[in-house]
Amino acid sequence: MSFQRLIFLTLLSLLAFAANSVITRLALKQTAIDEASFIALRIGSGAIFLALFILFTKHKNTAVNLTHQGSWLGALSLFAYAVSFTYGYGLIAAGTGALILFGAVQVTMSVIGYYAGERLNKVQISGFILAIVGLGILMLPGLEAPSLLGASLMCLSGIAWSLYSHQGKGSTTSPSTSPAISTAANFIKAVPMVLLLWLCNYSAITLDTAGVIYALISGVVTSGMGYIVWYSVLPQLKSTQAAIVQLSVPVIVTLAGVFLLNETITLRIVTATAAILSGTLLVLMFKKAPKQKK
Repeated sequence: MSFQRLIFLTLLSLLAFAANSVITRLALKQTAIDEASFIALRIGSGAIFLALFILFTKHKNTAVNLTHQGSWLGALSLFAYAVSFTYGYGLIAAGTGALILFGAVQVTMSVIGYYAGERLNKVQISGFILAIVGLGILMLPGLEAPSLLGASLMCLSGIAWSLYSHQGKGSTTSPSTSPAISTAANFIKAVPMVLLLWLCNYSAITLDTAGVIYALISGVVTSGMGYIVWYSVLPQLKSTQAAIVQLSVPVIVTLAGVFLLNETITLRIVTATAAILSGTLLVLMFKKAPKQKK
């Protein structure tokens, strides 16, 4: 993949992730749809779209083998991400939630990268600590503090997304497995999980047209299409790089929250954002150069 194509696809996937945050917050704040229904419609519509994508593209000959692709661990990570993400956004502002989520992603994927053999130098370690401090600033008690439960759910969402991304990176290394097939398989495997969640919450189900439309857009466009693109660039990125580039999303979501949701930007958010993004910038800019073979 050329550098220009990698940059374009990475930016496209990041815009999809940002849109997911805004759409979810819009649906839960401005429509009557409940969280369980939103999750079920998002994952279910995403699974149908991805299966049809496989069926009507060059992958059509492998569509019957979707149940043997992906992994149950990947599906469980996707389910955990969707649940904590959606319920978290029912309690927390879009920009704040995105910052906590992707801060958790940066920390988790850096830890994953460490165990995979990726080492940080002293400057990078300082940046890593700075990012954690920024996350802590955002979650400290106070008048401007977000909901503790909402913040905790967004942290869990970030951890689950990191595990899902890590699973996806490994599942597309086989020549017989494409990003689209792996993504479709994980969505399909997650469908029984979200249906069980929906049935467990059946007495609290509420639906309206706008909420359903938001959920379908989230499932088909910003999830289904977005994840195909993200999976296609993951093999080109190290775990730490993947975490770093995703941290542009909170900035996009925060600005969108101001203009679309009338959310405010507080000093706490500005300080935490500066700390997290500065920390990740240190990690990115001072990465060790690979050793030359003699």
